Amino acid sequence: MGKVHGSLARAGKVKNQTPKVQKKEKRKAVVGRSKKRLQYNKRYVCHPEGKPYKPNTQPLGKLG
Repeated sequence: MGKVHGSLARAGKVKNQTPKVQKKEKRKAVVGRSKKRLQYNKRYVCHPEGKPYKPNTQPLGKLG
């Protein structure tokens, strides 16, 4: 049997300490043709200043 990092008595300590938060109700996710339509509009049509779409760019408000 291999060695264990730390004692097993403390296993799950942090998860048990965190307060339980109920999940919020969300809108129904868009699927199918309408999802593709939204993707197309986001990537090619409604883009500010004619800059190309890059998947991991920050929104304009977060740039500082």
